[in-house]
Amino acid sequence: MAAEKVVQATGLLGWVDRRFPLISLYKAHLSEYYAPKNFNWLYFFGSLAMLVLVIQIVTGIFLVMHYKPDASLNAAGIPVAFASVEYIMREVPMGWVIRYMHSTGASAFFVVVFLHMFRGLIYGSYREPRELIWIFGCLIFLCLMAEAFMGYLLPWGQMSYWGAQVIVNLFAAVPVIGPDLSVWIRGDFVVGDATLNRFFAFHVIALPLVLIGLVAAHIIALHEVGSNNPDGVEIKAKKDANGIPLDGIPFHPYYSVHDIVGVTGFALIFFAVVFFAPEFGGYFLEYNNFIPADPLVTPPHIAPVWYFTPYYSMLRATTDVFTWVLVASAGLGALAFLRNTQGLLKIAGVVAMVVLAVMFRLIDAKFWGVVVMGGAVIIMFFLPWLDKSPVKSIRQRPTWQKWLYAVFVVNFFVLGYLGVLPPFPVGTVVSQIGTVFYFGFFILMPIWTRMGDYKPVPERVSFKPH
Repeated sequence: MAAEKVVQATGLLGWVDRRFPLISLYKAHLSEYYAPKNFNWLYFFGSLAMLVLVIQIVTGIFLVMHYKPDASLNAAGIPVAFASVEYIMREVPMGWVIRYMHSTGASAFFVVVFLHMFRGLIYGSYREPRELIWIFGCLIFLCLMAEAFMGYLLPWGQMSYWGAQVIVNLFAAVPVIGPDLSVWIRGDFVVGDATLNRFFAFHVIALPLVLIGLVAAHIIALHEVGSNNPDGVEIKAKKDANGIPLDGIPFHPYYSVHDIVGVTGFALIFFAVVFFAPEFGGYFLEYNNFIPADPLVTPPHIAPVWYFTPYYSMLRATTDVFTWVLVASAGLGALAFLRNTQGLLKIAGVVAMVVLAVMFRLIDAKFWGVVVMGGAVIIMFFLPWLDKSPVKSIRQRPTWQKWLYAVFVVNFFVLGYLGVLPPFPVGTVVSQIGTVFYFGFFILMPIWTRMGDYKPVPERVSFKPH
């Protein structure tokens, strides 16, 4: 077979390429990066997340040019930070568009990231050899949550102020170090100018740098091991004589052009929201946040932005009664396990059970609520090692497992909806059931993923050209 002809770049491109590996990078990550040819519409959301990140950075730069992180009152008795946002909205040319693009972009970021993670969950994109890709993705999600929380305070409206007050005060529930920790986060004994400047620095400088670094690591890890696909087939297992995967196609131009469809659809929805419904019924921008922050007036109902509400619902579900039920359930489970043991192991198990029960009762339920809220995110890091099923994709899983995934998604939506509402008895009980189901889904995964009849994994990807 004739050797492949290598064409050297000339002119300016050649001059640059001899000093910087521009063409080799283009080939490695675009024209010669082979992706499975059976991607579906769920694979739009990775590229859309990159697009929203760019939107947030660009609009954020323009907002910083006019925003003032100052909690003091101006001559009119309005906080300077709040007034600067109003100045952007009313006086800066196209400022209202930039501000609404940024606020809508925050919610859009979580929409596409949630869908991106959902796709990874159902197609097993966290399984070997893609564990690091998943871990980097979870770190991106954590960083994104911190970035959104820090940015939420900056408009210095009523909901911004009191939302930050509630969340930061949760850290005071940590035993021993809690009060000092909450003061350290705020930079003061109450949410004030020090808090605003601290959050501004994190939101504008520190966290974006971390986020960009994590995104780069996520993409590098992805391109090292290759993309997963809806069938869960490793395309690198079957290659032609030139070492090219039989079921792979170059990312560029095929998927770069294919993603234009997703970008177009996203842009239509995104700008429809920006121009016609930027508040989105109070879910993207709360009506209370158009009122200047007043430390002396507490809003009748304080709730976080919609993308935090599932976790906030779990926090509120962790009451004293709920912890008692958890301790009793864990105790019964431990007794059932220890019944078949003997000697020192049984004694150690009983002692550990008693110590844990005492800890649960001595420490305030609010602390365990914080643990539950944080654990709801942290537990996803362990997903690659919790799933013991013989297949990756949901396509080869038993029907009852598909229904289990569907219930998990519905449960997450219900928790999110209840987190928006003021607490009420029935909602609290439903939230507690939803919290138990959420954690049970992951904790019991090593058991239920071994059960059922699985379909065989196909040797080649299923692909229908259109």
